[in-house]
Amino acid sequence: MTSTDGRPRADVELRLPADGAYASLLRTTTAGLAARLDFTIDDIEDLRIAASEAGALVLPEAEAGTDLLCEYFLQPGRLTLRLSVRAASPGVPDRDSFGWQVLSTLATAATAETTADRLTVSVTMESALATPRDARAPG
Repeated sequence: MTSTDGRPRADVELRLPADGAYASLLRTTTAGLAARLDFTIDDIEDLRIAASEAGALVLPEAEAGTDLLCEYFLQPGRLTLRLSVRAASPGVPDRDSFGWQVLSTLATAATAETTADRLTVSVTMESALATPRDARAPG
């Protein structure tokens, strides 16, 4: 399904005040959705951390009194989380920062984009169970 602006419509949307006090709700929602998709316990914990890091990247850019929009796109063995905030002059997160390095290491894919008044960070994670055993890294 697509939304009225032509972008894919999220399967789940969560709108929270753009305040770090709500980070636990973001992590819990992300973990619950991953569990419904039969992600492994390790994958779920990685997603919790990735959701926290993504939130930590977007929240400092948020205008006071605005919302953090969390959009979840669900597919068997795959979860994409898109976090966005309204920002006066959004900047793309520093790809050399510790937070971005953690995020990009944990996620299958991580991207950041800006518009005139929004910062969006997207994180995609594929379950270890969805990846053929011979294609996974040894370990």
